[in-house]
Amino acid sequence: MEIVVRGKNRPVSRHLRAVSRAKATRIARLTHDAGRVEIDFAEVRNPRESRPQECEVTVHLKRHFVKARASATDPEAALDLVLDKVEQQVARIKDKRVTRVHDRRTLVASNGHAVDDVGGSEPVATDVDEAHDDPSRIVRTKVLTPKPMTPEEATLQMELLGHAFFLFANSESGRAAVLYRRRDGDLGLIETTS
Repeated sequence: MEIVVRGKNRPVSRHLRAVSRAKATRIARLTHDAGRVEIDFAEVRNPRESRPQECEVTVHLKRHFVKARASATDPEAALDLVLDKVEQQVARIKDKRVTRVHDRRTLVASNGHAVDDVGGSEPVATDVDEAHDDPSRIVRTKVLTPKPMTPEEATLQMELLGHAFFLFANSESGRAAVLYRRRDGDLGLIETTS
């Protein structure tokens, strides 16, 4: 597991870097597919802010990203708070995976071999950056294959990514859908008709 420690607008001491690396190894105990952990420290320069030290952790898992942020009076306390949040999110993903594996129904084919009735396609996202003549329009195009999932799973994935919306294939209706966060904090769901 690769651990990257950075300071956005503050230097990171050798001691804080060593403590961060040691504490980030807690994530490896929860999941086996954590490839990279990014720890970013920042200092909020606002005299009214009671917790000026901010820490953000991004964990790159095999099929998911987990991202969390916390503030405290000192960087080590902020790191502890954010790692607790990350551990909860990674545990939720692990529970979902275990539940999904146990819920899969198998069909017995004519030759006697068990076959999963759930497709194994995973989402594939590709970024296509193009330089256009009109710089005020589309600057980035993202092509992805939406993974079939329930709206509840899409809600979890959207919260884990920290996005305001999430495109997915609704496994209940079989149609493309977009889940989005409304201004009042609730969620909205848009589905296509066909």
